[in-house]
Amino acid sequence: MTLSERFGRFTRETLAPRSKHELIELVLALAPLLQRVEALEREVAQLKARLGQNSQNSSKPPSADPPGTQRPQKESSGRGPGAQPGHPGVSRALAAKVDEVMELKPQRCGHCGRALTGSDPAAHRHQVTELPPVLPHITEYRQHTLVCGGCGHETRAALPEGVPVGQFGPRLLATVGLLTGAYHLSKRTAQEMLRDLFGVQMSLGAVSGCEQTVSDALAAAVMEAHEWAQDERTAHADETGWRERRRLAWLWVMATRLVTVFKVHARRNREAAHALLGRFQGVLHSDRWAAYNIHTGLRQLCWAHLLRDFTAMGEAGGRAGGIGRRLVRRAKQVLKRWHCVRDGTWSRRKFFRSTVYLRDQIERDLAAGAACGHAKTEHTCRRILKFSGALWTFARKPGVEPTNNAAERAIRPAVLWRKRSFGTHSERGSRFAERMLTTFMTLKQQRRPVVDYVREACQAFLQGQRVPSLLPISK
Repeated sequence: MTLSERFGRFTRETLAPRSKHELIELVLALAPLLQRVEALEREVAQLKARLGQNSQNSSKPPSADPPGTQRPQKESSGRGPGAQPGHPGVSRALAAKVDEVMELKPQRCGHCGRALTGSDPAAHRHQVTELPPVLPHITEYRQHTLVCGGCGHETRAALPEGVPVGQFGPRLLATVGLLTGAYHLSKRTAQEMLRDLFGVQMSLGAVSGCEQTVSDALAAAVMEAHEWAQDERTAHADETGWRERRRLAWLWVMATRLVTVFKVHARRNREAAHALLGRFQGVLHSDRWAAYNIHTGLRQLCWAHLLRDFTAMGEAGGRAGGIGRRLVRRAKQVLKRWHCVRDGTWSRRKFFRSTVYLRDQIERDLAAGAACGHAKTEHTCRRILKFSGALWTFARKPGVEPTNNAAERAIRPAVLWRKRSFGTHSERGSRFAERMLTTFMTLKQQRRPVVDYVREACQAFLQGQRVPSLLPISK
């Protein structure tokens, strides 16, 4: 029984003997209190829903889950942990290139003690890998200044071609950039590591200066990669909170098959989305954030986000909860059948035919949820129905995934960096962060060595040459 119904019953049973005039005065006095109680009940329900949010029913990451949050248990395969019977063993392969070979021959027989001679053509090879002591190589250039005996002009000798005007060479610059930008060490930790492992003394200001040089070296290559990504057929986009100058900013990511681009922007709006997507007209994987509505091409909404929304609906009471639980079951069926396509056991055509009924039922449930009487569920269902055409793009278009996991996986290391460093403290630092993240993730996708690339980029930049490209190497 609702509060209004209880109040009506109280009025009929308790206040009947009173006069009509007294009853009207009492009703007028209690009406504002009744409205206030109903508003507070709605507020309490909303706060309880927010308190119950976790990574399973909202966009919160698993790291934000409170203690005691129950994680969904995967079905057990019945197999024990580790390698299974019949699994081929994997051992460390012998290095093809060695620096030193020690020939070890037994002098006497281990059984009778007789002297042994000769060689074993199939000798057992045992290799030990060790790191050599690393010491900085310092070259001092003494630039003499001589005075002309004729005119008295003083001339200082120029540095040889290719020698940087700064104090650090390209390998050291690349190492500093990778320590802070790719491996996410703090500047102070990077400073201590350079001192302890390599014997290089460097101030915190010098670490920041190295970052700036690396950022300048990568600028042109990152811009070229961003232009290339905008011409791809599919892309995954996402954004997460960032800090710049201790103020809220946003880190955006655009992940394609072989290139991933990051952008730090002060806003989470259409202007920022346009700065990321540019002229991209392919299939965009994203969530339902309004900024992505600038994209005029095909969309694919992330089913992992949808599943969390459906889970939140299912935790509501009454009719809304029933609709949400049905949507959860049907969404899981869709994803389970999609896994068969991904694993190669089903064709896309078979998947499309097998999900016709599920698609109809999901859209009917969404329509029912949009009129179920639960405000939050109605709002969520209406928003999803607005993008109903973007729910099933993956079922029709080859190369399209149902989730936005590619973007979320790409942005995860940046989130961990942000949590340790609290973002960046200047626009210059933001450019370094987005360029290093772009470089590191793109090279990782293409399975190219990151250290070699950054060193070559720094060397080319210092010599005024063209920096190597981040674009995929055609084979």
